[in-house]
Formats: sequence, C-alpha cells, structure tokens
Amino acid sequence: MMIPKFITRSRSYFLSLLVGITTTFIFFNPLSVEASVNQLLEAQIPITITEESFVALAVEQTGDSVVRIDTEKLVTSRSTSPFFEDPFFGDLLGEQFHSAMPQERLIAGQGSGFIVADNGMILTNAHVVSGADKVTVTLKDGRTFTGKVQGSDKITDLAVVKINAQGQPLPVASLGNSNLVKVGDWAIAVGNPVGLDNTVTLGIISTLHRPSSEIGILDKRIDFLQTDAAINPGNSGGPLLNARGEVIGINTAIRADAMGIGFAIPINKAKELQSILTQGKEVPHPYIGIQMINVNPDLAKKNNDDPNTMFVVPEVEGILVARVLPDTPAQKGGLRRGDVITKVNNQPMTDVNKLQRLVEDSGIDYNLNFTITRSDRQLNVNVRTEQMR
Repeated sequence: MMIPKFITRSRSYFLSLLVGITTTFIFFNPLSVEASVNQLLEAQIPITITEESFVALAVEQTGDSVVRIDTEKLVTSRSTSPFFEDPFFGDLLGEQFHSAMPQERLIAGQGSGFIVADNGMILTNAHVVSGADKVTVTLKDGRTFTGKVQGSDKITDLAVVKINAQGQPLPVASLGNSNLVKVGDWAIAVGNPVGLDNTVTLGIISTLHRPSSEIGILDKRIDFLQTDAAINPGNSGGPLLNARGEVIGINTAIRADAMGIGFAIPINKAKELQSILTQGKEVPHPYIGIQMINVNPDLAKKNNDDPNTMFVVPEVEGILVARVLPDTPAQKGGLRRGDVITKVNNQPMTDVNKLQRLVEDSGIDYNLNFTITRSDRQLNVNVRTEQMR
C-alpha cells in the first residue's frame, strides 16, 4: 500500500512523538515505522498527524479507568530476636518460651487494575490481592476507596475487586476482543510500575497463545499474549491496550531472565470468568493429575538405549506420562508412569498443550477415554475429571 506523501514527509515528526511518549524504544528503523503506519492504514484507523499521537488518544480513552491497588496483610511469625538466641536464655528458657513470643508484621503490596463497570467492579490479578486483609483503590484523579475482593482464581490469576463510589461517577474501560489480536499489533501497557503512578509504555504483540507451562509458570493454566511493551513490578493487573484504546489483555508476568518479554491474560478469558468471580463462586478447573512430555520414536529409543534409564518408553509418538500424582483421577483411572497417550476420545494426541486444553474444556466429572501404549500393549483407560485443588 502506498503511503500518503504527508505521512512520508512527517516521518521524523512521527518519530519525535513516539520518543515523547515512552522510553521503551532505543533504536528506530524508518522501515519499521513505515510498516507500522501501513498497519494502521489497513486496520482503518484514522491517521491524522497532530500534536497527539495515537498512543495519547488511546490512553486518553481508557487511562482514567486504570487504578492503583495497595494491599496490606498481617503476618504472624515466631520471634527470631538475637536476645532469645543468647546461650544463657536459650538454655534457661528453651524453645517453649521462644515459641510463645509471636511477632506480627504488616506486609504491603501494590499493583494495578481497571474499572470495568460503573458499579465499581475492577479487574486485576489474583496475585495482587492474594491474602490481603485490606485493599485500597486509588483512581487517577486522586479519589481513594476501600476495596473488597469479590472473587479470586489463582489458576488463571484473575480477581474482581469491588468499590462503593456512593453514586460518584466512575470512568469505565472499553473492552476489546482479544480473539482479533494479531502478531505485530500495537500494544500499550498502562499501570503503576514500581510505585510510579500512571505510566505508559509502547510495544507490539510478539506472540499469541503462549502457554504458561512454556514460560515456567506451572501453577497457572492460561495461554498468554506475549508483548515487548515494558511491564514491571506494579504493572500487574493493569490493562494492555490496542491502538484504539480498547483493553485486549491484563498485564501479568515478565521473564526475569530476559528484557522485553512480558505476558498478559487475554481479555476474553477475563470476560468469560468475570461473572463467576463477581459472584464469589469457584471457577471450574477440570484436571486429571499427571505430569507429561511429548515423545516420539527417536526420543524413546534414545531413552531406552541409555543403560541408566529409569524405565522403558514405548517407541511410539504421543504424550509420555512422566508422573501420576497420588489420589488423582489419573491414578484412580489406572494411568501409570511410562504410559504413552496416543489418543483421547479418538483424537490423536502428540502435544501436551492440546491435551491440556482438551481437559480444561471438558468440564468437571466428565469421562475421557485414553488410548495408551504400555510396554508392547495398546490399552484403553477411562479417566473422569475432577476439580483441581
């Protein structure tokens, strides 16, 4: 697509606007800027070179709905004072006296969130409000409210907090459709990183459907949006916006061993669970209770040729059961360590993420038929899903 001449002539001006909005970018490539402008044109987003960039317009639309969430948690622990570690008092009073001296300390935390309804409902991360005894919500305009955690789900890391504005008007975020997001789309992160309120960073969507298991977050079940927009501690729970200012994700995690890699929960997942969390209900999470890895004949043969191998793996393509957790549906159904799952409900299985999604979508108390290879035999095993605890 040809770029209008006035945009080409204004390229340097366009760059200067980006520099003024965020310090995320260090090096600029004119060709990449030209490609980005093309992307905006194809998305039918009006481009008018004014004193405001599309980032400023996007933040203007939704930024007021972004809130800071401060939490307090009272933790009781036993005294570790050097006084009670003195040899004399230690011998004389012993552990009984030591354990009778509990200490209370207040742990403060901070994160972000955004208002999704004019009745004061706020979406954030579960880890932002986990275990909090007190939640304080501060709006961009300085208003402060006491928040109540309506519902929380650690598996998806989503939570709903409610504030009572007593009839005062509240800014509400515009929610987008994360199913329409494409790799290369603009991504604008808004939040309160490291205590710095109302911070905005700019990047793109780097990858879609990044499983939490791939990035080492094994206690979660979510396919993330990956972005290079800077996400820092305190950004958690804040919105990830598209170029139109619509929320497409909830900023959640970063890779501690890398720069420019952040992750957000797709907003459609939050929409799906918002009503359940608002009512304080338990979010259904079917599970079967195995640890698993992909396997093929070559990998199986290498394992079997190793004289120190712990068990022989059937030399077929599928999903290897590396461990069966005790007192789980898998154990009750008869799955064993070393089994290779080749089909579930007659669907071929060669990828652990596919099996994970199939179990997640199946529902609670649902019977799944596993076709497995055990040693040199092919068997069928029925496993009934249960709620993850």
